[in-house]
Amino acid sequence: MGDSQTWTAAPSAAERARSVLAAAWSCAVTAEGGREEYVGAHAVDDDGRVLLHVPDDSALLTAAICAPRGEPSAVLEFADVAPVAVRDRIRGRLWLAGWFLPVDGHLVFQATRVVLRRPSGAVVVGLDEFAAAEPDPLATAEAHLLNHLADAHPDAVERLTRLVRPESLHGAVRVLPLAVDRHGLTLRIEQARAQGEVRLPFHAPADDVAQLTERMHVLLTQASTASCPRALQRQRTDRDG
Repeated sequence: MGDSQTWTAAPSAAERARSVLAAAWSCAVTAEGGREEYVGAHAVDDDGRVLLHVPDDSALLTAAICAPRGEPSAVLEFADVAPVAVRDRIRGRLWLAGWFLPVDGHLVFQATRVVLRRPSGAVVVGLDEFAAAEPDPLATAEAHLLNHLADAHPDAVERLTRLVRPESLHGAVRVLPLAVDRHGLTLRIEQARAQGEVRLPFHAPADDVAQLTERMHVLLTQASTASCPRALQRQRTDRDG
């Protein structure tokens, strides 16, 4: 039973939200009826609180100083962007509603509501759960890992499609790595006018890059003993011909 639970494990909504926050390089702030994009200007503390660094003459800083304490007055938006150049690269969005508190020359955001939207729908994440969750240990390394897999090991990606049900590969024109977390790898299967996602779970969670390498080797070994899907065989024959 324990192996089965590990095999089907996936990050919780709170963990996904914290991972988006950990990996995001920019954020959009909507306040006082205006919207502004900040690049490389925020940091995140251990509890998931966002610290935003803005110029001293920023209108946002002025608004934060004048705003009533405890009243939601701003929304922060973070995009979860796929590192590899797939179609529809936005994998999800994270919204934090709340208010800013000026502290030592920067703004600390006090969230009153956390919403994570993914293709499967939107979910409200509890504030206590959000604060207690930790980002996926691979979140900040994901971009490098996936781009390396796509650019340097396309043969490995193709081999992994042997673990995908043939019907999911019907009409596939391209398969690329879309996401990776400690529990598994997700592939994007692109067809002529549509796309889908397939998740390949690891046999055990990977808590660092070294463990991820071992988990990937296990998947590739499993793929090597599986039969090659006919749909992808036809795809390669048509492309080569």
